[in-house]
Amino acid sequence: MDDDSRDLAPGAVPPAKGFLEALSAPRRRSVDEHMFTVLAPSGFPATCRLQLFTAARARPVAVVTQVSGEGMALTNAAEAFVNAVWEQHCPDEELPPVWVQLQLRGDGGPGLEGFQRVRFTESERFGVRGPRWTGVSPQQLETLVGSPVEADRGSGFIPHPEEPEPQLRFEECAVVRLARPQPFRAPDCMPAGTGRWRRWMRQAMPRHGTGARDCCWYHGGDWHVVSAMALDVLKQARTQGIDAEDMEQYAVEHEAAAGATEWETEALATLFSTADAIQPDSSGTGYINGQHRAQAMFDAGVHRTVVMRTTWEP
Repeated sequence: MDDDSRDLAPGAVPPAKGFLEALSAPRRRSVDEHMFTVLAPSGFPATCRLQLFTAARARPVAVVTQVSGEGMALTNAAEAFVNAVWEQHCPDEELPPVWVQLQLRGDGGPGLEGFQRVRFTESERFGVRGPRWTGVSPQQLETLVGSPVEADRGSGFIPHPEEPEPQLRFEECAVVRLARPQPFRAPDCMPAGTGRWRRWMRQAMPRHGTGARDCCWYHGGDWHVVSAMALDVLKQARTQGIDAEDMEQYAVEHEAAAGATEWETEALATLFSTADAIQPDSSGTGYINGQHRAQAMFDAGVHRTVVMRTTWEP
């Protein structure tokens, strides 16, 4: 059930003026924590500025602000941030705080989306799920909390120290050696991870040419075909000395000329995108990116594919 709907009396009809107006109240800013930190689903810490507005008999409103590069983004780790604020700052509340996020650019300037209200389709105690985003104007937000809301990162922000420039490389990888995926916000067609027995069964009896499925994008085509394309592209790119940053464009142009379908071209591009490639973490036990595609490859029994590694070699 939507958390706003639960905030109304049983059988009540949501007011025409909207939920935000219905939840508006003169609140005060009781928390302004410039380096609020949570452990994101990736296992790495992520930070943001937390402004919490509270009032007697009114639902708390949390406004969180983050600069790109503070760890997992507010959008990707929405559930982790909400649950942490709920448990740490308003544990006696039946519902999570009304949640508003603001993602800033890396230089601290305003992002393209502005303030975003995040509502959740399901809400158990300290366990929200199913986030949905809606734009909120600064005026609407000020009306909601009943006082001004600061839209900067705050003077207590401590930027992450600059790290050595990473060196990216694409390489061939046996799919069976990838870590067990735990795809978050996964569609129903993806189980919570793939056990070793199922992994080896699919390797022994792969699903070739079964056709696209309409359950989700990840099962929308044949990863055997796409992985074979990727391995061929990788081999040719090495002979031509193509840099990692140029691999996505090279791969798309190569396969478009070869007659790849739209889905195959898009899937291939993700494998060579420095932002979206399947990227195992440094420990080999998890992922920085690519869990859903790895899961789809396990389901199909793909033997070998292309992944991206990051090194900090001088």
